[in-house]
Amino acid sequence: MPTPDQKMPTACLALADGTLFYGHGFGAVGETVAELVFNTAMTGYQEIMTDPSYAGQVVTFTFPHVGNTGVTAEDDETATPAAAGMVVKWDPTEPSNWRATGELTDWLTKIGRIGIGGIDTRRLTRAIRQQGAPHVALAHDPNGKFDIGALVAKARAWKGLVGLDLAKDVTCAQSYSWDEQRWAWPEGYTRREGPGFKVVAIDYGAKRNILRCLASVGCEVVVLPASATAEEVLAHNPEGVFLSNGPGDPAATGSYAVPMIQGVLGADLPLFGICLGHQMLALALGATTVKMNHGHHGANHPVKDLTTGKVEITSMNHGFTVDSQTLPNGVSETHVSLFDGSNCGIAVDGKPIFSVQYHPEASPGPQDSFYLFERFAEAMKARRAA
Repeated sequence: MPTPDQKMPTACLALADGTLFYGHGFGAVGETVAELVFNTAMTGYQEIMTDPSYAGQVVTFTFPHVGNTGVTAEDDETATPAAAGMVVKWDPTEPSNWRATGELTDWLTKIGRIGIGGIDTRRLTRAIRQQGAPHVALAHDPNGKFDIGALVAKARAWKGLVGLDLAKDVTCAQSYSWDEQRWAWPEGYTRREGPGFKVVAIDYGAKRNILRCLASVGCEVVVLPASATAEEVLAHNPEGVFLSNGPGDPAATGSYAVPMIQGVLGADLPLFGICLGHQMLALALGATTVKMNHGHHGANHPVKDLTTGKVEITSMNHGFTVDSQTLPNGVSETHVSLFDGSNCGIAVDGKPIFSVQYHPEASPGPQDSFYLFERFAEAMKARRAA
């Protein structure tokens, strides 16, 4: 079989407005249609690609060195792939890291995800910032044969994330228990032992490291599917309830999540939400959410804690945001983005019910925000004492 000409484009990224980017394909062969977002993180490409919050999205990495640390199963945030594809400036290189157990290109092929290299990611990122996150079609063909008209048509026909409930696609099929704790040198991942705070975590697309953080502060975690009812949650007699991250339009997921959360709020339990879980809590309390122009995606986002004045360097991944102007009386805004002033946290006045838009488990600071898990544990401890 003849080897394809390496100078010939073997992948094409077609935007809905007709703009085309040609490059070198790697990973799976085929086509995918999704929303295009950019991520500014300098590390963590494997965690990003396996973060369920990226379902329905192709990710452009602004950092050019993608693939240089290889891949390892320890870094998967979920058992099934999430992001639809990846766009990079330079073709992935051979891994140079002691933890690597494989190469990025082979891993993408295995999980059925398309990559395209050789792209001017700065130009692409500027376009996303100025015009908003576009709908795109990404194709990889080793022979370099593309039906451009069809690709652009598919990008234009894609309905987008507004009104789309993706949590049902990435949630667990059935409940399970979790006891693995955060990675620590030299043991790696360890197991939590003994009795702990009984926590029910609702899986809208939960990252494994969030569950590890809960276990590390003494939580005995039971994970339930996104469709769980308030009765099913409370049947576990939890001491606290956690609402996870996830993809899609929060208003769409809220059609079934909001009634559950409102039922749990009536039980007066400590409650903590992250990302989509934050948005779900806001909706349950009476606020609304809106689609952002290009969202927040990266590991360098400064967030100010309005209660302490402290600034945290955070990791974010969201295309929708809570409209702080719609927060009802009795609910306070606790955190704001220093990039654009958007809402990044809320709390119910006088109650241990709070949530944040960013990801405290992702350690970009590296541990600026871990106090939130400790606050959740302290709330359950205080409830026990009372």
